[in-house]
Amino acid sequence: MSQGRNSSGGSRRNHRAYHYNNKNKVNVGDKGKEVLENINENSLVIKQFRAYAAELDSKHDRYERIVKLSRDVTIESKRIIFLLHTLDKESKRDTVLGEAKIRLDAMVKTLFKNIAHELDGQDVYEYLRAYRAGVQEFVEAITFYQYLYDNCLQDWKDLDKSLVYSVVDKSKENEDDQPQTRVICTPVIPYEYILGIADLTGELMRKCINNLASGNISSCYQTCNFVRDMYKGFLGCVGASGKEVNRKLYTLKQNLAKMENVCYTIRVRGSEIPKHMLADVAIVATEEFAAEDDEGYQVY
Repeated sequence: MSQGRNSSGGSRRNHRAYHYNNKNKVNVGDKGKEVLENINENSLVIKQFRAYAAELDSKHDRYERIVKLSRDVTIESKRIIFLLHTLDKESKRDTVLGEAKIRLDAMVKTLFKNIAHELDGQDVYEYLRAYRAGVQEFVEAITFYQYLYDNCLQDWKDLDKSLVYSVVDKSKENEDDQPQTRVICTPVIPYEYILGIADLTGELMRKCINNLASGNISSCYQTCNFVRDMYKGFLGCVGASGKEVNRKLYTLKQNLAKMENVCYTIRVRGSEIPKHMLADVAIVATEEFAAEDDEGYQVY
C-alpha cells in the first residue's frame, strides 16, 4: 500500500517538474511551425520588426548598464559619507576631507562620465529611473563634504556643470584633419537634487549628536540653525511638489526636531549633567520625543 502511495506521489512530482520546465515554452502547433519555417526574411514587415527588436534590446542593455553604474555610485557615496562621519572622532581634519575630495572627484571623472557616454544621444528621461538613486546619494555625499569643509551647500547649477564633459569625436574631423570635440553630460535634474539635500539632514542630525558626544557644543547650535534654514526653504515646496518630496519633508522635520531637542537639553540641563553624559541624555530624549505636525499642512 505504501509502495502505491510512493509511486503515485512520485508521478505527481514528475508531472509538476515537467510542467515547471515547460511552462515558459511556446507551444506551436503544426500549422504554426509551418508558418515559422516559411517566413520571408526579405519581407519589409519582417525587417521592420527585426529592427524594432534590435532597438529594444539595445535600450534594455543600455538601461542595465546605467543601473550598474548607478549602483556603484551609491555604494561609493555611502562609503564617503561614513568616512566623513569619522571627522568628529579624529583630529586629522585635513586628511579626512582630502581623501573624501579625491574619491568624489574620482566618481565624477569615471562613473558619471561613463553614464554620460551611455546617455549620449538618448532621451535622458527614458533612463532617469536607472540612475536617479545614484545621483541622490552622490548629492548627499558631496553636500555633506561641502558643509564640513566651509559650512555651505553647492548650488545645483554648479553641480550640474561639474558633470559636463568634452570628448573627442574622431568620426568628425575639420579641414586640418584634427579631431573635433563634443559635449556630453550626466544631467542632474533639480527634483533629484532637492531629494538629495533632503537626505542630507539625516547626516547632519547624526553629526550634531556626534559633536555633542565629543564636547563640541557650539557646532551643535550651528548645525541645528543650518537645518532650520533648510526646513524653511522646503516649506515653500509644500503643495507644489509630489508625494516623494512631502515624505522627505516629513523626515526632515523629524530630524530637525531631534536636533532642537539636543540643543534644548544642552541649554536647560547642560549645567546639571556632566559633559560626558550629555550625549546619552540627549539620545534618550530624542528617542522619546515625538514630533507633532504643524505649519498648517498634512503629509499624506
